[in-house]
Amino acid sequence: MAVSKNAWLTGLRYRGGDNMLVWMLHRISGLAMVLFVGAHILSSFFTQQLGSTWGIALNTIYESPYFQIFLYFFVIFHVINGLRIILLDFFPKLLEYQRELTWLEWIIFIPIFGLSVFITVIKILNGG
Repeated sequence: MAVSKNAWLTGLRYRGGDNMLVWMLHRISGLAMVLFVGAHILSSFFTQQLGSTWGIALNTIYESPYFQIFLYFFVIFHVINGLRIILLDFFPKLLEYQRELTWLEWIIFIPIFGLSVFITVIKILNGG
């Protein structure tokens, strides 16, 4: 059986719908968290071991409230979507209600993320 050169791309092609968007966001948020933790480890290493100002500059970036808003989005979304996936793994009969569970995930996510952004904006406006 011959496999075309671009066969691996078919799995990455966007096919539309809520579940595909959630699938992509889950992968992107996981990658973003791995990159953040890696950057955190590197900045700690450069600052403590080498005394480099590069680590301090990186710390300044990810301690910024604007960066933290993105980080809150990725972490909160990843956690809530992961809980939805675990629920579907433990109760396979819920797979027929996957669309409703995805909407429930957004209904839970939006207020939690909104509260996080609100608190962060209040801190920015208060100069903290």
